[in-house]
Amino acid sequence: GYNLLTYLTDMDYVTYQGINGPIWALIALDSHEYEIPKASEGAEQVTRDKLIDYILGKQLADGGWALSENTADPDMTAMALQALAPYYDSNSEVKAAVDEALECLSGIQLANGGFVSWDTENMESTAQVIVALTALGIDPAADSRFIKEGGNPITALLAYTVDGGGFKHTLNGGYNQMATEQGAYALVAYDRFLNGKTSLYDMS
Repeated sequence: GYNLLTYLTDMDYVTYQGINGPIWALIALDSHEYEIPKASEGAEQVTRDKLIDYILGKQLADGGWALSENTADPDMTAMALQALAPYYDSNSEVKAAVDEALECLSGIQLANGGFVSWDTENMESTAQVIVALTALGIDPAADSRFIKEGGNPITALLAYTVDGGGFKHTLNGGYNQMATEQGAYALVAYDRFLNGKTSLYDMS
């Protein structure tokens, strides 16, 4: 009996946590091109344009995004790209921001093709980048910007596999549930890309 979209109608509520909220609200609303319900009286109505403007307004000088830091975090940058991907071809401001972010991600990528977040090389950061690149129609295993001397995001991701199934959070760790979830859906995103299907969050 609940319409989950009603919880995404108030800008103050959606932005309460910071950049994370608008990113995932936009991804959710665009997962099936949902019409945004009317906000309750006195609330600032959420619109797609407002969510996009908020995300663009939080882009850092280095071209990326972060939850609270002043330098790009690969997870947040990739998630922002996932939210902005549907608007890349139709919005010139989005295109410019995305192009800067892709350059930023390429610049902070490790030689083995992976990424570091919060001073830790980890699988989930690489997974988020794969989802972002495939949402933008970019092959993470073939685009020259993301092929480094020691690998690419796909080979980096697969280095975290665990014998018997699943993924680990760090290369020297053991099985991790969150890493397994994100590793699995990153590979689904890549498989969908290779087979010409809609991107991971496009449920149309």
